[in-house]
Amino acid sequence: MTNRSRAAHTRSGVPRPRPPRKRRRRRGLPLRYLLPVLFLVAVFAMLMLRGYVHSEIMADHRVRPEASTDRVPERIIDGGPVIDTRGGQAKSLRIPGHRLVLTFDDGPDPEWTPRVLDVLRKHHAHATFFVTGTMASRYPALVRRMVDEGHEVGLHTFNHPDLSYQSKTRIDWELSQNQLALAGAAGVRTSLFRPPYSSYANAMDDKSWPVTRYIGGRGYLTVVNDYDSEDWRRPGVGTIIRNATPKDGRGAVVLMHDSGGDRSQTLAALDRYLPGLQAKGYRFSTLTEALDAPSALAPVTGPDLWKGRAWVWLVAASDRLTSVLVVGLAVTGSLVIGRFVLMLVLSFAHSRKVRRRGFRWGPEVTEPVTVLVPAYNEAKCIVATVTSLTKSDHPVEVIVIDDGSSDDTAGIVERLGLPDVRVVRQRNAGKPAALNNGIAHARHELVVMMDGDTVFEGSTVRELVQPFADPRVGAVAGNAKVGNRDSMIGAWQHIEYVMGFNLDRRMYDVLRCMPTIPGAVGAFRMSALRRVGGMSEDTLAEDTDITMAIHRDGWHVVYAEKARAWTEAPETVRQLWSQRYRWSYGTMQAIWKHRGAVLDRGASGRFGRVGLPLVSLFMVLAPLLAPLIDVFLLYGLVFGPTARTLGAWFGVLALQVVCAAYAFRLDRERMTHLVSLPLQQILYRQLMYVVLLQSWITALTGGRLRWQKLRRTGVLDATGTPRPTPTKPGRTGADEARAQERRPVG
Repeated sequence: MTNRSRAAHTRSGVPRPRPPRKRRRRRGLPLRYLLPVLFLVAVFAMLMLRGYVHSEIMADHRVRPEASTDRVPERIIDGGPVIDTRGGQAKSLRIPGHRLVLTFDDGPDPEWTPRVLDVLRKHHAHATFFVTGTMASRYPALVRRMVDEGHEVGLHTFNHPDLSYQSKTRIDWELSQNQLALAGAAGVRTSLFRPPYSSYANAMDDKSWPVTRYIGGRGYLTVVNDYDSEDWRRPGVGTIIRNATPKDGRGAVVLMHDSGGDRSQTLAALDRYLPGLQAKGYRFSTLTEALDAPSALAPVTGPDLWKGRAWVWLVAASDRLTSVLVVGLAVTGSLVIGRFVLMLVLSFAHSRKVRRRGFRWGPEVTEPVTVLVPAYNEAKCIVATVTSLTKSDHPVEVIVIDDGSSDDTAGIVERLGLPDVRVVRQRNAGKPAALNNGIAHARHELVVMMDGDTVFEGSTVRELVQPFADPRVGAVAGNAKVGNRDSMIGAWQHIEYVMGFNLDRRMYDVLRCMPTIPGAVGAFRMSALRRVGGMSEDTLAEDTDITMAIHRDGWHVVYAEKARAWTEAPETVRQLWSQRYRWSYGTMQAIWKHRGAVLDRGASGRFGRVGLPLVSLFMVLAPLLAPLIDVFLLYGLVFGPTARTLGAWFGVLALQVVCAAYAFRLDRERMTHLVSLPLQQILYRQLMYVVLLQSWITALTGGRLRWQKLRRTGVLDATGTPRPTPTKPGRTGADEARAQERRPVG
């Protein structure tokens, strides 16, 4: 008997009932993931619907050349314009004398159809409109007007293909979708049909005749014409009238168009044609009126009516969505181009200012500096970090604040026995609390803050504190650079750091509204920190929060480009996602926290009315809308115009390359890394989009995001040079990642 079996019995041998096993609760997809997925699926579906309705999907513009007529009955070729093959028969009908059936193809058109209807009403004439499903779906009000004013409506297929090329399944689809559009637009269905690219009865051939018989078997009358006005050629008003005028009082079906191009000649001809033939005794009526037959229109009720209305509503929604997306694309393009132009112009101004000969912030700052290093489980990195600080050419006091590490981070530092390096231990309370603890132990007025995985150059501290020679400066942002740039993800982040972050900081420096002092390399005046209450735990982006607070207190925040720090960037997509998700969400929290600055006066008001809008536009709104560029790129590549779409995309890419090249030149970086920029725009940027969208969803749904510690590999040595990352024998990097502890508090 196993131990579990023994435990299930009492000492008397009577079995004890086992407690019910707890079922693991199956977790559904979190709302912050589900909403973006549903949103993207809905947008994709709406764009596909729009592409279908606008004949950009499933469109077939082939036109079959004439074929032999051996299989077409003579009575059809020599017969009238109305062909009836219902019930297996094959007969044709002619229009009685002095009766004219005006037919209009390819509409309804929002510009020309209302004007055609106005002319018909003016002359008390009725007509038959053969509408396409695409146009009827987009302009249902015009179809309703046709029916309400006594005109007849027939089918002209949904996408206007030559049906002789199509299968029976496609033919049924074209008819049913055309009927669905009519039901949604006017609540009717019709039994009239005109094939696209048709002309006269004697043009029926061995390819079109089987289609006509099949459609008759579906219950439709096929209507061709006796006279073609050829108005689509725009031959002139007089020619249109002559082409459409029958001889000797004959009845006829006359072909005109109310869509498909400029129909001004059609309108002018119609205004003369109607009264002229009415004066000769002709009556203009619908097809069934001319044949003294029951109306071809029948009301639609029940589920079919609601399906039609739902279809028309979805088509309208897809068009409205596309219009909104186009506006969003215009806004995005303006923001992207505006940001690039501002970055280039203001970065140039910043570099001219700080690089001119003899530029100084003021008297050289030589006073000692306290460097705070908050650390949690940084055993792999902390030696390189602390050692790099001891090589500083500026006097420093180093305080390592161990935030409850479980990997002996504090012990490692203590055993180094380095001068001017102290360790402060605390229970795990998060990075803001660790920094505040370090501030309380700091001995000097100038405080530098860095991350536990960052390596400083020998001149970094000195360059970082020189701007404090200006008594108005309360904080300084350094130049954070990616050390592990050998991988593809690292190279993409390297481009992002140099181009996105550092050009941005130069721009914001000139505008005096820098939003963030990077946690990897930043310096603060102690008096400024005390005035704003130190580091806050209100947001997940404590660096952005404290920077905005210092701005609002009236201090200047500047950028020191020569204060370089080498940081270990995330090496996997999962780690990158975790970091950027926290950054994005924390930035939104900080903007919301300081929103009251918009109504303030003085320095706080200036930051609120200049800094917050710029940060919101360039760091939140523009990245959120930027996927529209890629959405329309894909849409244009699939549905056209491909050449113009590619031209626009490469134009934006060229502008980015110019900005990136300029940023790399300013930072004196090798241009070879820019080779991966196009791929970064296609892959890496999409990840950033989803991260930002998820942050928005989290904010809107009231979600709470917990900070998770990134896995560190200790890839940088004390000089900032990447080194091989050792792993335990028999253990893979994935095993190491799974073994790394999560940070409980952040």
